[in-house]
Amino acid sequence: MIPIRDTTPSRNVPVVNNVLIAVNVVVFLVELMQGPAMDRFVFTYGLVPARYTVDRLAEHFTFGQQAFAWLSFMFLHGGFLHLLGNMWSLYIFGDNVEDRLGPVRYLAFYLLCGIASGISHFVLNTHSTAPTIGASGAIAGVMGAYFLLHPTSRILTLIPIFFIPWFVEIPAFFFLGVWFLMQFLSATASTGGAGGIAWWAHIGGFVFGMLFLKLFLALPVSGVTARVRPMTARKHSHRLQVVHPESPQPDADVHATITVSPYEALVGARKLVNVPSGFQRRMFRVDVPPGMAADKVLRLRGQGLSRPDGTRGDLLLKVVIH
Repeated sequence: MIPIRDTTPSRNVPVVNNVLIAVNVVVFLVELMQGPAMDRFVFTYGLVPARYTVDRLAEHFTFGQQAFAWLSFMFLHGGFLHLLGNMWSLYIFGDNVEDRLGPVRYLAFYLLCGIASGISHFVLNTHSTAPTIGASGAIAGVMGAYFLLHPTSRILTLIPIFFIPWFVEIPAFFFLGVWFLMQFLSATASTGGAGGIAWWAHIGGFVFGMLFLKLFLALPVSGVTARVRPMTARKHSHRLQVVHPESPQPDADVHATITVSPYEALVGARKLVNVPSGFQRRMFRVDVPPGMAADKVLRLRGQGLSRPDGTRGDLLLKVVIH
């Protein structure tokens, strides 16, 4: 299963979230440039619990290096797939959390979640000499916040079946609940960071993410957020949309909704619409003409239910402007 995106659109472009993804990519490229010195680089800028509890290790690092490692460790990664998985999760869940908190509070929230995840790992592995690296803990905090903010949202997931794309919408509370349960079971079944994965950092990040969300929501929105929001308002809705047709009366025509932004309603747009039909999924390209008004209907002829005479009804897509 490959998560594609959530079905709850954000109202603003996630500037900070995009910058965080870019910084992680740049830092990973810097890692690759280290060559034979990479192990030393990771040991210096990763989070190594023994550096703070074993004197003979601590004496090799300055106070600044010791302090900075609590921040730098969350921007290092152990490989391309490690980076890709983390950044994809941040891309899916981070925009909605930033949308709710605003850019300033979101940046502080993300960094605190990362630090809290590092503390969670440190407390249970005080003498470990293995460097802990990765944005997983901070992203787990983002996922914990998403769990509280959008529990009824759905995660659009791709399941390729014999090269046919099958899209399934999984409830966010179930998706994230199962993810958290898997982290917990893996943590209890392993010893410390066995397998190279800091499970307790993931768990701590998720739990602290929920706690920090409550705290940050109680803080006032900064003036920076108020000034930035008009400039970051999204102009486009999701290009790929899954619709769920209904037939409210005994007729071959079926009805569903498609969402466009005010900008798209004005200038027009082209969407990919995925329509479930039993265990099959049909994909259509739908052109939204310029000047589209709310509640107007787009008719896809022959895409409805079958009639006794062998003909098919139409799929009627009501336009929702959001």
